[in-house]
Amino acid sequence: MIVTQDRAHHVPGKGFRNPWPGAAPHGFGDFLRWTLTERRRRRRRSGREAARDRRRDPPPSEFPREAPSFATPRAAPDVITATWVGHSTFLLQIGGMNVLLDPVWSDRASPVPFAGPRRHTAPGFPLEALPPLDLVLVSHDHYDHLDEPTVRQLLGAHRSARWLAPLGVGSWLERRGAKVVHELDWWERIGIDSLEITATPAQHFSGRSLTGRNSTLWTGWSIRAGSGENAPSVFVAGDTGAHPEFSEIARRLGPFDAALLPIGAYDPRWFMRPVHMDPEDAVAAYGEMRAANGARALTFVAMHWGTFKLTDEPLDEPPVRARAAWEGAGYDPALLWIARHGETRTLRSAGVSE
Repeated sequence: MIVTQDRAHHVPGKGFRNPWPGAAPHGFGDFLRWTLTERRRRRRRSGREAARDRRRDPPPSEFPREAPSFATPRAAPDVITATWVGHSTFLLQIGGMNVLLDPVWSDRASPVPFAGPRRHTAPGFPLEALPPLDLVLVSHDHYDHLDEPTVRQLLGAHRSARWLAPLGVGSWLERRGAKVVHELDWWERIGIDSLEITATPAQHFSGRSLTGRNSTLWTGWSIRAGSGENAPSVFVAGDTGAHPEFSEIARRLGPFDAALLPIGAYDPRWFMRPVHMDPEDAVAAYGEMRAANGARALTFVAMHWGTFKLTDEPLDEPPVRARAAWEGAGYDPALLWIARHGETRTLRSAGVSE
């Protein structure tokens, strides 16, 4: 493992922080201002103004679905496939290994089964349909990315899977029974069988209760199948606001075949901007990575939308805005993938060469 020397995101004795100007998340007082004051004011409006603000979510039946087509038990080593379960949960097949991202199959993103954000759209496929897992990557400890009932099911069904998590999250997994857990700091790199995995900077926060906020780290991931320039490679942004490191990630760790970038949970913007990108931010981040990615085509894979109602925008709005931003930037439509729940796409085919 290669250890990072950049510790600007560490707060000695207190956990972690976002090290960039203007990146501090809003506090509990601002949360109350949003959820109590602003939402109540919106409900009191009348007439045309209220109709304009009344942005409703479509029923789950209007979210298209597709049967998954991932390879079983594994894809070829030089192939990359991705299958969307929902929100930030993806099954990646890369380097001949099965990698699960931010596993959440529960009905709620919550510490209790009777309250908290409810899943609007069913998982793309049942947890029991997973192929044999080799590796599970966790970006941070929030309930919509790290779900205890799902983790316990995975630990029972995929006993040989290894787990990667940012600093401080590994002990939580070990207490639930995970046997092989590796914790990484930003820019740390580890080799696991055919894969080279690096934890990358992200702009977010952590905590599963009102206490202990930011005592554990949050991260993105670079996943590379081998060390050569042409090795299959995927970037996963994690849960993040816009930050200045995207081009540096591509320069240090690329080129990538695909970048998984979040596009949802952004409204109201004054509150969510430090911790969640909106679609325009995500397309801009893609542009920064694309410019540093060399000649390799880079597919944008949208995530963190259409599953849990976390913020005020309609659940079907992020793809509309993402497509508009993409078209406005003049990028190739074939390189934008906004998946259906359950859909599998081959992001790199066998025998691809530069």
